[in-house]
Amino acid sequence: MTVTQRRGRRIMMTPEERDAYLAGRRTCRVATVGADGRPHVSALWFVWDGTALWLYSLVRSRRWAQTLRDPRVAVIVDDGDGYGELRGVELCGAVEVVGEAPRTGEPCPALAAPERMFAAKYFDLDAMPHDGRHAWLRLTPATTASWDFRKLPRS
Repeated sequence: MTVTQRRGRRIMMTPEERDAYLAGRRTCRVATVGADGRPHVSALWFVWDGTALWLYSLVRSRRWAQTLRDPRVAVIVDDGDGYGELRGVELCGAVEVVGEAPRTGEPCPALAAPERMFAAKYFDLDAMPHDGRHAWLRLTPATTASWDFRKLPRS
């Protein structure tokens, strides 16, 4: 993963800060590219395993269709209300489908950890419930950028 920040290094999150931040957030915004080249942005739940962002998407969604045609995405996870509170992470790269689509729970070793994490984070369960409508996209980011304006000196 390449960090793409030339400016703003003093507000950049460390890898440990980034991992803790992504683990603690619940919603991301995923930008995909339409057939006509226009961007489409949608909110989605996710888990971060320290290496990849796992996106649990409806397979009958515009986002899903667009990623099958063009896997390039940009994802933003951010928060903060006042200027000095702004922080976030941008992850960019190509997604890949992991497991069956739609997901019905067939054994898939690559999904064991993300499904455990997702079930605990969003459903307070030990095992992932499968509804036959969602499937997994894995984004192993090619580039990342992060910011934490709380690191700026206060005047």
